[in-house]
Amino acid sequence: MSVVLGFDTSGAWCAAALWSNGAVVEAVAEEMTRGQAERLMGLLQELLARHDLGWRDLDALGVGVGPGNFTGIRIGVSAARGLALGLDVPAYGVTGFEQRKDLQAHPLCVPAPRESVYVMQADGPALVTRAQLEADGTTLPADPAPADLARAIASHAAGLYPQSAPPPAPYYLRPADAAPGRDVPPVILPSDAP
Repeated sequence: MSVVLGFDTSGAWCAAALWSNGAVVEAVAEEMTRGQAERLMGLLQELLARHDLGWRDLDALGVGVGPGNFTGIRIGVSAARGLALGLDVPAYGVTGFEQRKDLQAHPLCVPAPRESVYVMQADGPALVTRAQLEADGTTLPADPAPADLARAIASHAAGLYPQSAPPPAPYYLRPADAAPGRDVPPVILPSDAP
């Protein structure tokens, strides 16, 4: 039986789930608006330790790739890529729509900033305001709990194992709110400069 660790930092949480013996054996989540980078590895280590497992016992990883919080997505994806490389196991990127497929009524939607949602439509995902959906008479389903999202990631990744996979990559549907700096970069002088 495969052992798969799934995790997600794409929202205001740090969540993880462990798949072993054909099912998710535990899922945990901690609500946080900041600090996912500092907490993620400890949370994963604690989850493994509670089941007498170590990093080398893992057969695969699953990670939430978004859409969601720009920085949070990069934290999770970077951790998954680093662990996969170091452990020589596949890491599967799982989109927010794939996570919610079995957890949410239709339409499939992922919360977005500024009173908007990402909605999966027939022609692909779209960013739509809540007001637009309500004007159309669409009732939005409640978003699943972060632990349930982590559970879905681990289950999805376990279903893909042992297939090979490209390294997970962020799944962004809009540009980041932050803009590149306008400062002129420093000039690097040659080593033989006076």
